[in-house]
Amino acid sequence: MRRAIGTTALVAALALAATACGGGGGEEGGGAASGELSGTVTFWDTSNDAEKATFQRIAEDFEKKHPGVDVEYVNIGFDNAQNKFKDAANAGEAPEVMRTEVAWVSDFASLQIIEPLDDLADDAGDHVPQAWGSTQYDGQTYALPQVIDTLALFYNKRILDEAGVEVPSSIAELKDSADAIEKTGATPFYLRGDDAYWFLPYLYGEGGDLVDAQAREVTVDDPAGAAAFATVEDLLDSGVATTDINDGYANQQKAFNNGEAAMIVDGPWAIAGTLAGAEFKDDPDNLGVAPVPAGSKDQGAPQGGWNLSVYAGTAPENMDAAKEFARYMSSAEVQQRTTEELSLLPTRTSVYEEPSVQENQMVQFFKPAVDKAVQRAWIPEAAGFFDPLKEQLARVVKDAATPEEAAESTGEAYRELLPDWK
Repeated sequence: MRRAIGTTALVAALALAATACGGGGGEEGGGAASGELSGTVTFWDTSNDAEKATFQRIAEDFEKKHPGVDVEYVNIGFDNAQNKFKDAANAGEAPEVMRTEVAWVSDFASLQIIEPLDDLADDAGDHVPQAWGSTQYDGQTYALPQVIDTLALFYNKRILDEAGVEVPSSIAELKDSADAIEKTGATPFYLRGDDAYWFLPYLYGEGGDLVDAQAREVTVDDPAGAAAFATVEDLLDSGVATTDINDGYANQQKAFNNGEAAMIVDGPWAIAGTLAGAEFKDDPDNLGVAPVPAGSKDQGAPQGGWNLSVYAGTAPENMDAAKEFARYMSSAEVQQRTTEELSLLPTRTSVYEEPSVQENQMVQFFKPAVDKAVQRAWIPEAAGFFDPLKEQLARVVKDAATPEEAAESTGEAYRELLPDWK
């Protein structure tokens, strides 16, 4: 049986169905004590429908390497997975290993529901710094990196060629190219006005950030924050960009795929759907991907990705197997395989040296953007940053608030989340 993890930060929750949680089988102290790795490992995989079959096969291959280990694969999907894991941990029924979004690690670690993995951190130097940073909390390692991603500029080569303009490397260049692009009949840029994550490149572009975790200071309402909101306002008011505060993701994909918008900002998860669009399905080379345009001060997009976490309440007889499974899922072998089969971007620098990875179109598209990805604040409270920011972004889009008012209101909301911060 697993051990329950008690914490005042968690609310009471009912245990999840037994089919969604692993049992406590295996020999007592299996692995190090017996010399042969053994135990039961339930793996909650949050991958999407296009990825889950591959991850299930990879989990099954671990069983072949370690016949004494029984891996129970469960795909739970992304929606509400963070809270599902917390509820399961509170009930003492969490899976031994979970594929954890990078921003969840500090949350889980602060609640002491995931295991410190400092004993598995011997190859930290093989991971890109942004990916390794997301595994750290309070001076310890609480996860192992597996996948990294970020936002980038998607552009329609045909439209830009017809307009006779270069791929914009800055917001200023985007604005300068707008008239020529409009003459082709396309909107130059589709700007997501309904998602705070997509706002971050504008903030980074003005040299700002949401918070300064080291200084324990809220910074979103600094002049850079107001300037970022002003950039969004200007792109919309000038007609360079269009937006929608409802169903923005679906609408931007439709506009881009049909050639109605020349450029959008999106992530590697959107490549497959984009290449199925009318503008690209017969000519995949028509799709171009570049780093997001710079602002007046800097250039950058937020770091995303996935890590592997081990439940702190894992039964002793399963802990060695759980840690070894997490190590395996983060290994160079598995990362190379997931790049080859799923075009996911590895976190290991050594894997980028493999010819099959270097030749991968996704890597060619997104590695330059990943190199410029900005680490977010890996603090538990960061999960609450996006709702206030989204609310204020919508107010600016609807002309219901000035950029300065939006920045100020966001800062006030953040200080309620972080009452001891400046």
